[in-house]
Amino acid sequence: MAKTKAPSAKKTTPKINLDISSWVSSFEQGKKASAKGQTGQIYFLGGDTTKRFQEIVKSQSLKWQKEALTKSEKEFVYFIGQDGPVWLLKPKAKNSVGHGGLLDEHSYTWARDQFGSLVGQIKAHQLDQVVFHFESLEKEQELGALIGLDLGVYNFKVHQAGKHMDGLPKGSLATKVDKKVIADASQRALAINLARHFVNLPPNIINPSSMSTEFIKELKLSKNSKVTVWNAAKLAQEGMGLHLAVGAGAEFPPCLVHISYRPTKKSSLKPVALVGKGITFDTGGLDIKPSSAMRLMKKDMGGAASVLALAKWASDSQYPAPLDFYLALAENAVDGKSFRPSDIITARNGIKVEIDNTDAEGRLVLADALDVACTQKGADEPSHVINVATLTGAIKVGLGVDIAGLFSNDDELAQELTQSGQRSGDLNWRMPLYEKYISDLSSPFADYKNSGGGFGGAITAALFLQRFVGAKKWAHLDVYSWTDKAQGVYSAAGGNGQPVQCLIDFLTQRLEK
Repeated sequence: MAKTKAPSAKKTTPKINLDISSWVSSFEQGKKASAKGQTGQIYFLGGDTTKRFQEIVKSQSLKWQKEALTKSEKEFVYFIGQDGPVWLLKPKAKNSVGHGGLLDEHSYTWARDQFGSLVGQIKAHQLDQVVFHFESLEKEQELGALIGLDLGVYNFKVHQAGKHMDGLPKGSLATKVDKKVIADASQRALAINLARHFVNLPPNIINPSSMSTEFIKELKLSKNSKVTVWNAAKLAQEGMGLHLAVGAGAEFPPCLVHISYRPTKKSSLKPVALVGKGITFDTGGLDIKPSSAMRLMKKDMGGAASVLALAKWASDSQYPAPLDFYLALAENAVDGKSFRPSDIITARNGIKVEIDNTDAEGRLVLADALDVACTQKGADEPSHVINVATLTGAIKVGLGVDIAGLFSNDDELAQELTQSGQRSGDLNWRMPLYEKYISDLSSPFADYKNSGGGFGGAITAALFLQRFVGAKKWAHLDVYSWTDKAQGVYSAAGGNGQPVQCLIDFLTQRLEK
């Protein structure tokens, strides 16, 4: 009997879908509700709202509701009126919580969170149309409300099912909003949602290979965004031993992506370089994580996700100054080729590093990538270098999940980033680069170890990175990139786009100096 050859198993790569639509950009301007269909009315009132609030209540509510509603002091009022559901939002002035106002809720943030949480309520009513009335608002409030709506729409499961916009009624703005504000809101929201989406994707879809090729291709960046990918051979040629070591055990080899964005009109500003940690999955390597700690390690590329999303924002908005984006991509896997504790590896800048723990891998890929960014010359020499990374659990213990840890060697840069975080509701807090703690990384066999003692782990990680930036003005954002539950603008647990809003605000403010 003739033997039949078993068919070889073919790997199939799931289709990549980055089509994240904007509900806000579809809104009609200056339109009131039509006579047909169920309609919701949403009023966002700024300035002195008392008289206007009472007018709306009297015209929209049922007779038995009027007295109680007109006396309401709440910032958020909801009722079913004569013609359907009505939402009234009228923010109050708030007292500062101290800290120089750097942790106060900005008017943008309040609007974003309130309108983001409204999306679920709007869907639940199964309306045919919803009309938004923006009255006497500041630009930041309009921007926050519109961004909140688009953030509230995004849901990973719904998106993957191809039903991203399902259940949303026709939207219109009864009061005119500047088209530039609407475009700005849509572009920012898309960047935030893209960063969330990258983090939410499973590691069998997103890896160094797919992220550096298909994903970037799907983003359709503008022609003034040049993409260069350094593969493993090029990393070796460049002497990037740390980056190579981290990805040595993975099926898909490590790579460095550089997106050079140059505006069409010449700018007098030097580029800002943004560097993202892109560990597409982190097992911990041979120092393997316990299963509970490994569960969410698809999010270990949150830094690279935010940097890539910022490249999309710069491209879409045609940001008028030069920018460089670096994605340090690798998967930290367990294999016979994996790097080991006690290995001594040479970085691109010549520093020799003893591997103390293979689970302190993010700082290794960042170190080599930072050296690339910081050693650019001439017109490509950066004025500032900012890296973003889901680097340490220690920062989460100290600051919680909502506040990023900020480390910087430049006081002005640190202050600007913290102010941008407050204005954008994407908070960070400066932590000390306490040089004495570098002794925790001392090694009898190499220049440094890659991890140290149990205390001050976020600080020692930042001190390690500082060895690779030279004299450049540098900041390191240690982020969580995740929300553990549905809340506010987030309809489900998953990626939260941290710190995209902060960095967009920082880059925007930089133009106004």
